Amino acid sequence: MERKILHLDVLFPEITCGRLTAAWTRFRPLSFEVPKPLFPVAGVPMIQHHIEACTKVPNMKEILLIGFYQPNEALNRFLVSAQQEFKMPIRYLQEYAALGTGGGIYHFRDQILLGNPGAFFVLNADVCSEFPLEEMLTFHQERGSPDAFLMLGTTANRKQSLNYGCIVANADSHEVLHYVEKPSTFVSELINCGIYLFTPAIFQHIGAVFQRNQQELLLGSFLGEENANGWQRAEAIRLEQDVFTALAGQGCLFAFKTEGFWSQIKSAGSAIYANRLYLSCYNQCHPERLAQNHPDGSTIRGNVYIHPTASVDATAVLGPNVSIGKGVTIGAGVRVRESIILHGASLQDHTCVLNSIVGWDSTIGRWARVEGTPSDPNPNDPYAKIDSETLFRDGRLTPSITILGCNVTIPAEVVILNSIVLPHKELSRSFKNQIIL
Repeated sequence: MERKILHLDVLFPEITCGRLTAAWTRFRPLSFEVPKPLFPVAGVPMIQHHIEACTKVPNMKEILLIGFYQPNEALNRFLVSAQQEFKMPIRYLQEYAALGTGGGIYHFRDQILLGNPGAFFVLNADVCSEFPLEEMLTFHQERGSPDAFLMLGTTANRKQSLNYGCIVANADSHEVLHYVEKPSTFVSELINCGIYLFTPAIFQHIGAVFQRNQQELLLGSFLGEENANGWQRAEAIRLEQDVFTALAGQGCLFAFKTEGFWSQIKSAGSAIYANRLYLSCYNQCHPERLAQNHPDGSTIRGNVYIHPTASVDATAVLGPNVSIGKGVTIGAGVRVRESIILHGASLQDHTCVLNSIVGWDSTIGRWARVEGTPSDPNPNDPYAKIDSETLFRDGRLTPSITILGCNVTIPAEVVILNSIVLPHKELSRSFKNQIIL
């Protein structure tokens, strides 16, 4: 019996205590409204792509979401809806503190091991992928060892590999011989995708790290070093640096390389890229989600998702790679490309939206233009990944996609270029390369 753990520690920070992770702040202002894993990509919450992949694995019994995020109405509503749609138990387990990628599953190990599972998956929620889980399961079974652990890997170019966990694996056996998280010099072009298949034996190795952390804290206390939250620190464990580095070369950790698409979703710009990847995937897995051209309908170019409740004028031109959310209104002559339009937004006649995210209930006036700069990987390099650009470079805002927060009003005949507009703003003029507070 296989069970599935979907790990959300990095992406579900605790709002009430003011803790904001790098991933959370890079997703502003969109993360003000919903937790990042519930942000819609290709028409459905980001995390639903993970869940759909998991439900296709034979003998999957349960899905657990683990994170340091205060449950709210949006999360509870999603859990109820997902359980009804996929006919599978889905539960959220809240960490008492941010415990890291390994500490969270170790803290809830009793819940994970309930029912005596033979194996379970662990997926980071900030990744976009084809999720070859069934192939990983077959590969794992072929290893012939009940205590073998498996990580998904993909190829990055030499320069960008430094931004990820790097895997050195035996070409024949696929055993991981060496693992380094974000090395300072080149190690390998095979990188960690943040998708794993474990057996219960992994908790012995995580437990060893926990015991070592406790001993170090006790020693520090004996030596007079102050530590107000020692228990939390002892249980804060990173799978990558604390566990995988030690397991490499021990004959129990293996790498399964995927040739399918994979990307991280760290920023709003990377959400646009993920939107494109998932829309392309719909041609095989969910063709019913893609809009089609009709004689009396709008013009569809490439892959486009339109929610059934959206109102789109027949003269509008949408695509490629566009997602139109619930209750959106698209006026006459509107042009939208490489963008996500969130629910309740209104694009009035003859507006143009390119490489942008238009927030919930926002309005763009007639003949206005909202445009951003794409942050796509190098199209001439098959192994290039999307770069995590810093918000500012040389004291200036880095050109990227344009983001309108919720309930933003853009007046007619203005241009918003490479800008970020925080929620509830009513603009009166054009802006370029600015954060509008």
